[in-house]
Amino acid sequence: MNLFTGESADEYFGGSVPPAVRRLLDEAVGAPPPRVEALLWTAQASAPECLPVYYLLYKFHAGRRQFELAEKAARKGVDMAGRQAKLNVDWTQVHPGDGDFSSTGPARFWLFSLKALAFICLRSGRSDEAHALVGHITRLDPTQGLGGEVLTSLLDGSAASD
Repeated sequence: MNLFTGESADEYFGGSVPPAVRRLLDEAVGAPPPRVEALLWTAQASAPECLPVYYLLYKFHAGRRQFELAEKAARKGVDMAGRQAKLNVDWTQVHPGDGDFSSTGPARFWLFSLKALAFICLRSGRSDEAHALVGHITRLDPTQGLGGEVLTSLLDGSAASD
């Protein structure tokens, strides 16, 4: 099993992984957190086009409540996936039909990473930014195939406690 994704060792969320990156990720499994962090950022620097590394980075940092680093990774992932999917660099200017958000590929990874960014913003105390992201995600994914309703519930709960 893959420690990071729960999938088989040959599969990573976001696409394929070059052999050099796979070696770094394999080394990260079971390593102490500082070593995992160093290996993941090394993987990102050596293969910036490799989308799975961004997912692993933002999940790793968010899980450790390192929201600034999680946000940095998520934003880099959004940027790279957007370039690969040929989406507007301004996420607010991406519209339904600009990409295939329902099938596996860079556009769906972009949308999933926007959702991660919304979660990170919420956990960082920036609920207005999280609301804006969730609203846009809902317009792009009206069937909520990415589970956006969970984040919406969290946002509704945070608004009730304000």
